[in-house]
Amino acid sequence: MEMTQDIAPAADPRIAEVFAIARDTLRRRWLTLALVALAVMVAGAAFVLTLPPKYAATTRVRIDPSRNPLATRSADGRAELTTEAIETEVSAIRALPVALEVVQKLSLDNDPEFASALKDAGVAARTSTAARQTAVANAVLGHLDVSREKLTYLIDVKFTSSSGQKSAAIADAFASTYIERRLNGKASTAERQSEWFSRRLAELAVETREADQRVAEFRGANGITESSAANSASGTVLDQQVAPLASSLSLAESDAAGARAALNAAQAQMQRGGIGSVAAVLSSEVVTQLRAQRALVMQNMAEVQARYGDRHPETLRVREQLAGIDAQIQAEARRVVSSLQANAASAGARADSLQSSLSNIEAQRARDARNSVLAESLEREAAAKRAQYDRMSQLSLDSMQAARVSLAPAEIVDNAEPPAGPTSPNRPLLLVLTLIVALAAGTVTIAVQEALSGGLTSVEDIEREYGLPVVAAVPKVGKTENPADLMLDEPTSFYAEALRIGRAAVMGVRAGSAPQVVALTSALPAEGKTTTALAFARTLAIAGSKTILVECDVRRAVMQNMARSPRPKAGIVEVLHGDAALDEAIMTGDVPNLDVLLQPTRFFSSENLFGEHAMDALMRDLRGRYEHIVLDLPPLLGLADGRFLAILADATIVVVKWNDTSRGAVSSAINFLRTDGSRPVGIMLSMVDPASASAGALNYYSNKYSDYYQNYRS
Repeated sequence: MEMTQDIAPAADPRIAEVFAIARDTLRRRWLTLALVALAVMVAGAAFVLTLPPKYAATTRVRIDPSRNPLATRSADGRAELTTEAIETEVSAIRALPVALEVVQKLSLDNDPEFASALKDAGVAARTSTAARQTAVANAVLGHLDVSREKLTYLIDVKFTSSSGQKSAAIADAFASTYIERRLNGKASTAERQSEWFSRRLAELAVETREADQRVAEFRGANGITESSAANSASGTVLDQQVAPLASSLSLAESDAAGARAALNAAQAQMQRGGIGSVAAVLSSEVVTQLRAQRALVMQNMAEVQARYGDRHPETLRVREQLAGIDAQIQAEARRVVSSLQANAASAGARADSLQSSLSNIEAQRARDARNSVLAESLEREAAAKRAQYDRMSQLSLDSMQAARVSLAPAEIVDNAEPPAGPTSPNRPLLLVLTLIVALAAGTVTIAVQEALSGGLTSVEDIEREYGLPVVAAVPKVGKTENPADLMLDEPTSFYAEALRIGRAAVMGVRAGSAPQVVALTSALPAEGKTTTALAFARTLAIAGSKTILVECDVRRAVMQNMARSPRPKAGIVEVLHGDAALDEAIMTGDVPNLDVLLQPTRFFSSENLFGEHAMDALMRDLRGRYEHIVLDLPPLLGLADGRFLAILADATIVVVKWNDTSRGAVSSAINFLRTDGSRPVGIMLSMVDPASASAGALNYYSNKYSDYYQNYRS
């Protein structure tokens, strides 16, 4: 009968289970944890206690750009107080040139604390003074710590040494050397700037004069003058002629237009009514007078003609006089018209002349405008030269003042004081940290051991992975005790109860459905299979079932050393070979209702001992005699005998050593049984830690059950 169960999906372990697993691991491997932690703690404590004391002294330096003579404005000072600028000063204090000066001032190259750095510096450091001091300076910098105090303008210069006096002296030396270098650097820079400014000022003076001269020459050559009016732009002579000429041109064009209009009107009137109808002619005084004379002559002619007739000499004279007056009127009219024509031509010629002059002036003005732009450009260049000269003069003055003033842009606020006691190492803290590291090392060690063990510990994992139930978790007993004998000596012990639980799981609570032949096997040797088989057979016999234990692991033949029975003379090998009868080989066991068929000596042979019909016949005989038959099979991996025997059993139990047998071995053994057609019904864990929670629901050994498992000897 094969006992199976549904494989449930894996669930996330609860926190309590995780703590239980950790507790079990700690209980099983506490000695490893203790040894590793103790070793690490001893080594760490020895290291901490041998650390030499260190003394740290701090000098405080304040960065103050307002002391810089070149920072003439507050904005200049604020510009030098940026975070980047202060961090730059921090790096400047840690510069190698500063360290070299400190080494030279304090002769640190002869100090044993730092001279040890020469051992790793090579031959050059031992033969060259400069190389020696450089090596020592680098070693000194390794003891220096320079940092800014939060967001203030204070810089802490801290030096750590084996001597309090020395640490304070070196910290002060670094601060003072830095300030001296900054002061000397500022003065030297100011002197170089002053010299450069002087040369540049001389050059700018020449350039400014040349620029002003070019402006004056250009204005004179192109007739560009400055207007005397306030806020007016510059102009030329032509600019001053444009306005009058434009006004004259306007009047001339107006006169020409009037003359042309009068002439056009006269010509139109002449075409309609003759020259006498011209308005200018009619308005002429001469013509008016002539017309008046003609009127008188006409009157006189009428009287003469009426008196003397048409041919009278007086009439003819008067007619000649009238013709003369008409001729004069015509001549005067023609003169008036000619005068209009002359006036129109004269006015047009004058307007054209003025227009030509104005056009010439405009063309000249366009050229002058371009020249004015060039003049303004030259003027701006000259103004820029003058402004540059003025700015350079101010900078030169500031530089000369800086060269004469000995103020550094930093100052020492607090000098270093020798510390009253060592600042490091903090031995109590280091010892606590060492203890933490030691415990962590031990924990990691046992965690790695657990990870590398590859054994099976969790009932849930076993049942989920192999699809077989765990029928019992047999506890591990003391090294001085025989586990199988606990069934006899302590029948109410945890060990005995575990076998009874296994019997109930395999046989069931109703005897009618129980398998008759139960085989116990394992994947590998030394998993407690033989001991468990003996204890299981005793459990069946104690429960009142007539049982026989058959030792089939003939290559080991160790059952006779475990059972409390007489030493057998013949075993299963002799029975199968026909060298002994079955009744001769079967012996009475050490508990009522129990018989045993043991192998007296180890047997090695290449024959198929259990695969022939003799074993089938033996099993049929035993089935007729006993209620239950317990077979102790050889391991399945590496041996074939166990696989031939397992198919003869009604149920096969695979014994697995808790937290030892690899998953792959168990998987292979179960696959063999299933492939061969055997009936594996469950897994029995052997040598389980009694206090382990890894056995899941089978972990029945706890404080709650302490009253149920009182050991006593019967």
